[in-house]
Amino acid sequence: MQTEGLLPRANVNHSVRPLVQRLLDDPARYRVVVSRHESGARLIDAGITCAGGLEAGRLIGEICMGGLGEVSLRANAPFSRWAWQVDVHAGDPVTACLASQYAGWSLNHGKGQDAFNALGSGPGRAMGSKEELFTELAYRNPPGATVLVLEIDRIPPVEIVEKIARNCRILPRDLTLILTPTSGLAGGVQVVARVLEVALHKVHALKFPLEKIVDGAGTAPVPPPTASFIKAMGRTNDAILFGGRVHLYVDVEDDLARDLAAQLPSASSRDFGEPFAKVFKAYDYDFYKVDPMLFSPAQVSVTVMKTGKTFEGGALREDLLDLSFG
Repeated sequence: MQTEGLLPRANVNHSVRPLVQRLLDDPARYRVVVSRHESGARLIDAGITCAGGLEAGRLIGEICMGGLGEVSLRANAPFSRWAWQVDVHAGDPVTACLASQYAGWSLNHGKGQDAFNALGSGPGRAMGSKEELFTELAYRNPPGATVLVLEIDRIPPVEIVEKIARNCRILPRDLTLILTPTSGLAGGVQVVARVLEVALHKVHALKFPLEKIVDGAGTAPVPPPTASFIKAMGRTNDAILFGGRVHLYVDVEDDLARDLAAQLPSASSRDFGEPFAKVFKAYDYDFYKVDPMLFSPAQVSVTVMKTGKTFEGGALREDLLDLSFG
């Protein structure tokens, strides 16, 4: 039963089904490959053994948001060399981004060279992930057919698939895994489509009240693909760190909105100023040594619903974008 006065929150596993079905019904159009895993789960390969593409990445971006957001592509960017932009909007950004799109489900198996490590995002998290974030959000979905997106370049082992299904309390045959290597076009687009989610995640880290976020939208450039995983990861991060813009609408006093606009941009981090691949290398490729406050858009606008005032923070850095993409 919903608390009186509060809007009901959508079940992301229900909302996403028509989007997943589009990939299943017409894989040739999206240049993906559909198959069955040995566990019985359904696999949608969006770049390991096939081309994938911009449109596949756009649709997978919407799948990651649990069907609660819109992702579009346009050729009208503020950058002289990088014309294509990914635009994102979500009417319920907290649920779409943090309860679904955020890659917060850590999936690991084995050791050494054969170790499998991946982060899961998408609706399946709201069903099976043990993240404390869901307690804070007071949000869960009941068991049922679900989908999880993995940013990987290999087929997951049976143990991983069975773990996901077990945690979701479903059979493997009711699980769909979408595999998106970051080095491909589809993988690159779906990562950049997280520009709004990255902002929301930092909003949460700054202890800003999530329930006061009314609406949100974001945009970031499409990075050129590269066969190197480290370079691909760097470019997708830099697309947001140097070229991402987010606009949030909030229901707070002006002072809180002004502070958020000042603290939210990536330039507020001690690690800002170099392409992410270079920063990552400086920390011996240990992701957890990187300042977590770095991961946010370059430029933000925060509009207060009650007063109509908009506060700005940060700036686009085309010079650093060129250094990363060039």
